[in-house]
Amino acid sequence: MAVGQFGRILLKLSGEVLAGEERFGINAERIHGLAAEVAGVAQTGVQIGLVVGGGNFFRGVAAAAHNMDRVAADHMGMLATVINSLALQDALEKQGVPTRVMTAISMPTVAEPYIRRRAIRHLEKGRIVVFAGGTSNPYFSTDTAATLRGLEIHAEIVAKATGVDGVYDKDPRKHADAVFYKKISYQEVLAKALGVMDASAVAMCRDNGLPIVVFNLNTTGNIMRMSMGEPVGTLIGA
Repeated sequence: MAVGQFGRILLKLSGEVLAGEERFGINAERIHGLAAEVAGVAQTGVQIGLVVGGGNFFRGVAAAAHNMDRVAADHMGMLATVINSLALQDALEKQGVPTRVMTAISMPTVAEPYIRRRAIRHLEKGRIVVFAGGTSNPYFSTDTAATLRGLEIHAEIVAKATGVDGVYDKDPRKHADAVFYKKISYQEVLAKALGVMDASAVAMCRDNGLPIVVFNLNTTGNIMRMSMGEPVGTLIGA
């Protein structure tokens, strides 16, 4: 293992990442390019847990805002994460990396049930584990699921891949004067309501001393740089 390289990471991807410019569904070129990057990191010896959202198919909160029952909407969103996880598994295994999908919602003909000790064993054997189905509970986002799984598998960091370079005081895509933070504390993220992750996820990391790095997935090679401990994006810590 290289100096500074993480031993085990939890990588959080949004569902929209898989859609590419189409913003809906799964873009084959995008998912295979992403899989190649993740596989390259796994082949260096880094153990990788993955959580992917379902926003390219369904967003529970948005649907609830249009008069759908929030619990039903969130369950639909969880099922969307399973679709994305299976697609990622297929793309990663085409790169020669053994991958397991473990879901918090029981569906044994599709994926393994999430069992913490089994997940850790998969990681120790060099398999990528994709955690699907969120937490299985409504009202919890995939950010919170990623933090929870990161803590359970003893990840050294939660890495959230986004479409911007890191954490800003406001959306840099809308405001040219947005201020970039190279490092920021959990408390500042919560106090300033920066919205980079759900408040519950940030608070959980704060309470358990789990650092978060937020970086730009659209920059080729950033996943590798992050996993090697290079200063990429924004580090959120104590």
